Amino acid sequence: MRLFVAINFGKPTVNRLLDLCEELRAVSSRGNFSLPENLHLTLAFLGECDARQSAAIRAAMDQVTFAPFEVAIERIGRYRRDDGDLWWAGVREDRQLLDMQQLLADKLGGRGFAVEKRKYSPHITLGRRVSASADPRPVAPFGEMVTKIDLMKSERINGKLTYTAIYSKDGEN
Repeated sequence: MRLFVAINFGKPTVNRLLDLCEELRAVSSRGNFSLPENLHLTLAFLGECDARQSAAIRAAMDQVTFAPFEVAIERIGRYRRDDGDLWWAGVREDRQLLDMQQLLADKLGGRGFAVEKRKYSPHITLGRRVSASADPRPVAPFGEMVTKIDLMKSERINGKLTYTAIYSKDGEN
């Protein structure tokens, strides 16, 4: 199983993200744009895992405590790539988000998972291999309250990239 831990969004936030995707698509000559059901904020990418590792991830998630907090999306940007840029919606680097992500990374690392060593840069992928006549820019902030994190399975079903939540951990009040 190809796994990652993420924050998934409700319909209002997804719709605003889709608006950003459509604005980008309108000024692009090519690109692979994210499907509505795949718009999420990755907290930790784990890659190929077996059932034992999946259980260890769930146990690590259970050790992560957090109070509900607001996620605010406030800009769009890109990572330049030779085969087309990766465009993203940038999330405000809120202390609660960063602390929760670091705690998750620490708990996963303590269970033997190789976690990213570079600074966490919270973003939501809007499109890959995009060639666009656009520039990174701020957007009117929007977002939602985060009350849980999800363990996600990534797979291709009938040629379509599909993300499925296989476990959830609620925040605490």
